[in-house]
Amino acid sequence: MLSRLRRFIRVDPIPNTGSVARDLLASERTFLAWARTGLGFIALGVALEKVEAFAALSPTLFHLKDSRTKLAAGVLVASGSLCVGHGTLRYFSTLRLLREGKFRPNTGGISLMAMTCIGIAVAGSILVIENEAEQERAREKEKQKM
Repeated sequence: MLSRLRRFIRVDPIPNTGSVARDLLASERTFLAWARTGLGFIALGVALEKVEAFAALSPTLFHLKDSRTKLAAGVLVASGSLCVGHGTLRYFSTLRLLREGKFRPNTGGISLMAMTCIGIAVAGSILVIENEAEQERAREKEKQKM
């Protein structure tokens, strides 16, 4: 099993003609950026889930305890996982293309990441607006009771 993994990961040396070494190192940095972004999404999703768990203990955070928080945390973790996966696939495809002397721009990955970030931002904004509206309705009910 370990020998198969080594064969998959190990790459024969590539002649450093032109800017191949610089391009490969840039590709590695790009992979690390995708991984860092994905892990940031995952960490945010896990943190949101933990805040939701603490909401059961705190009356001031009780409004966070609902299925929307779980959904948001799941979306963040899934988005982060896809981001890390895409970065990995992109790195290995770039490695293969550079060995052939070619390069393909990452328009698909960039578009997907932009749409994901915009979607998360819009969904987060909607959740905040709905939460504020719910709190305002609760305050109005409290005023009516008095």
